[in-house]
Amino acid sequence: MGYEKITPEATDGANRRRSERVMLKVPVHLSVTSSEGLVTEETTCTQVVNAHGGLLGLEMEIFAGQQFLLTNSKTGVTRECSVVRTQQSPARGLLVAFQFATPSPDFWPVVFPPKDWQALESEAATQEK
Repeated sequence: MGYEKITPEATDGANRRRSERVMLKVPVHLSVTSSEGLVTEETTCTQVVNAHGGLLGLEMEIFAGQQFLLTNSKTGVTRECSVVRTQQSPARGLLVAFQFATPSPDFWPVVFPPKDWQALESEAATQEK
């Protein structure tokens, strides 16, 4: 399974995040270790990603605040993550919003633009007039 870039997601004032969100299907492997030491694993794909985390669908039960390891199936890179929130998926299972323990823009196969790009674009548009 390869990467499938769908489209960049639009952002507006009510929809701001710490980093730009991109709709991107990336195959990932999730591994959760319970307090009893039981390991549960699932392979899935992301739906939305950003430098701080993303959104994916899961069959397994997982809860807000729970920590897990996420591996990019294409690169083999693994990062520690935690669940920000969950909600029932319209299809089946759960939609899980997660964040990396530390920002990891290099985890995804995209380059996130720096925050000052919007200011630079505005400045360039002003100079063109």
